[in-house]
Amino acid sequence: MPEETLPEQIANQLRRDILRGKLAPGAQVKERDNAAEMGVSRTPMREAIRILAKEGLVILRPARSPVVAQLSLQEVADNIEVLTALEMMSGRLAVERASAAQIEEIVEIQSRMERLYDDIDMIDVFELDMEFHKAIVRGANNPVLAEVHGAILSRLWRARYLSASRKRSRDRVLAQHNGIVDGLKARDTEAVHRHLSSHLEHLLINVQDFFEHRDDIAPSATAPLRPDPDLPSPAA
Repeated sequence: MPEETLPEQIANQLRRDILRGKLAPGAQVKERDNAAEMGVSRTPMREAIRILAKEGLVILRPARSPVVAQLSLQEVADNIEVLTALEMMSGRLAVERASAAQIEEIVEIQSRMERLYDDIDMIDVFELDMEFHKAIVRGANNPVLAEVHGAILSRLWRARYLSASRKRSRDRVLAQHNGIVDGLKARDTEAVHRHLSSHLEHLLINVQDFFEHRDDIAPSATAPLRPDPDLPSPAA
């Protein structure tokens, strides 16, 4: 796997800041301030922000600082509907097409998640969980499917993390993952479908629960959004 570029490294840090709520929905992502805080120049910071904008985590605005995106429950539900269809298709195709090495990669990610679950930060657990799902999609060996799945998954990144951190069901998640792994190893489409379907059903339930109780978790960002005189007008 190629090493991450500096903009990708910065994007990863900003993504984690968004997940943790350091950069809350509606908050401005100030290019100069964040670059100074991370000790980098503004050029890779600008590229990192564009990566997050492409993922749907931030919204670019002409001549003003970008802001952290906030999807509505309906937007999240619509995306989950598509994500579920893509992951169910991926599971079926992975049974048929995944190489032995690709299945071994999925097994290794799940083993690492199971081994480290109780000892690492919740964000690290979450990222392992997402890597598990992405590895299944890679096992489908359909680049178009992987591209579309990646775009939807990125858009749901924050909603999935917040719902997962509110509903940390360790035993259920690991049991479902292990069921999916066993089905892939046995090339058993029905088993993969059953465990993956059960796993994904809880996603919308958890997200709905999060939206229902989010005011109890953290206040919304309500600061007025003003033009940032520090930012140049974007090039056409």
